[in-house]
Amino acid sequence: MHGRLKVRTSAEEAARKKKAQQEKVKAYRAAMSAVLAKKAANSYDSEMLELTTAMLSNNPDIATLWNLRRTCILQRRNETPSVEAPDVQQLFDKDLEFTELCLRVNPKSYCAWHHRCWILENAPTANWQQEVDLCTKYLKLDERNFHCWDYRRYVVAKAEVPPEKELAFCTEKIEKNFSNYSSWHYRSQLLPILYPNVDDPSRPISEEKLKEELELVLTAAFTDPNDSSAWFYQRWLLGYAQPELDLASFRLDSKAQLAVVSFTKPIQLTGGDYQLTVSGCDRCNEITKWRPFGESVQGGYATTWVLRDNLTLLDDQHSKNATVTFVTASGSKHELLLQRPSPEVAIGVKKPKFGYEFGAAIVEVLKAQLISCEELLEFEPDSKWTLLTAALLMKAIDPRAHYETIRSHLAKLESVDSMRQGYYRDLASKWAVERQLEQWMEAGDLTAEIDLSGLDLTVIHYGPYLATADSINLARNRLTDRNLGALRDAVFCKRLNLADNPIQSGSTLPNLPLLDDLLLEGSEDILSNLRAKVSMLAV
Repeated sequence: MHGRLKVRTSAEEAARKKKAQQEKVKAYRAAMSAVLAKKAANSYDSEMLELTTAMLSNNPDIATLWNLRRTCILQRRNETPSVEAPDVQQLFDKDLEFTELCLRVNPKSYCAWHHRCWILENAPTANWQQEVDLCTKYLKLDERNFHCWDYRRYVVAKAEVPPEKELAFCTEKIEKNFSNYSSWHYRSQLLPILYPNVDDPSRPISEEKLKEELELVLTAAFTDPNDSSAWFYQRWLLGYAQPELDLASFRLDSKAQLAVVSFTKPIQLTGGDYQLTVSGCDRCNEITKWRPFGESVQGGYATTWVLRDNLTLLDDQHSKNATVTFVTASGSKHELLLQRPSPEVAIGVKKPKFGYEFGAAIVEVLKAQLISCEELLEFEPDSKWTLLTAALLMKAIDPRAHYETIRSHLAKLESVDSMRQGYYRDLASKWAVERQLEQWMEAGDLTAEIDLSGLDLTVIHYGPYLATADSINLARNRLTDRNLGALRDAVFCKRLNLADNPIQSGSTLPNLPLLDDLLLEGSEDILSNLRAKVSMLAV
């Protein structure tokens, strides 16, 4: 009928879109052919700039074109050294304006943001404060644009913006929208600068500021319990991070002519300008004689190092003060106290930091937050972030007293959040190993059996702390073939119990030099193969 717009059918619309797409592809191929032809001819002239401008204006994510554009700009700058500085500056300023046009097409274009950095680094002068203002403008449009947040940190450093001002900016953005991973992350970088923990440098911020941050994050988390950004920030506040480099364990047995030293992180002991000093053992101090043990990380890095030599332990009238001293290339000094249970043995294990030990005021705040989590769970019993955070809080407050409840929460999370079932099992395994290691160390006999049986372990954490024990009991767990490599640190293990684990026939263990008793029910082939491999290892 007259006066009515024709509505295209779905088939007509699909055909129209397909034709338009084909035309775009044809135009793109033609333009790219022209660009590559000029590149082959080494022709980086104004026409090349115009070609790249036309293409990048439509799609700013073609890295090749940005590289060619940079070559054009540098060639134009270098081929006319007599050009006045203002003209050169204008060349860069014009391209800076062009990147802004491209960012309007795609505000999250890696290439456009990177090119903007390049322009500012290569231009005669750069207005860094103007760039900070640009970031502020873009973050008003989308406060979660992590590309812009990354760029902001870069230009803020160049503009020397005070960290206090940036922290205020982060707070403003968080208060506007709690679901802002980038702002929470930036906050975690600024706080250690503004509020360092003077009493304990290993902790990022002071107790007073920590209390304020815990209150802030609680408000954010309970505004939207299903949003993970604030929960992740709280985990940072509670101290769940990778350990710093330190000594983990040491044992020397002069009868076995064997010594082992383990670290919390893989290092290249013989090639990293380190110093190692062992009381009563001069040969141990010859660092070039130590060798990485087990499956070393690429490049000669390993957590556990062994020394096989004619080792002797000198009689030490001050054996109570015997130590292993480790000094890094930067001069950081770490010490480990040694026991002398017999004239032939020196041994020591440093208790790992399983988490921060908070003061009474912080513990009270954590207890209040735990109560809030428990109240929320009454209304939303399947809230995964609340369940996990409650478990983390209980561990920070008193892991021993809350151990069974923590295990219960993690078990429930396996069904509530089944897609991450493996993560919760591994986390439960880690915390179970922590509990057993702590009890083993407190007992005082560092050669005694480490009992890790019946814990439903799916992974073996804290391998470097297993290096000194004569026996390790891992029976009745859920360990599989892939977990056996974690036993590579158990250098002094003589008896290993792996019974009642789903380990397949044909599996292999690391070459443990002193192993002479392996319990692995129903797998005689594995046992014979392992003993054959161990017998071939020269101790």
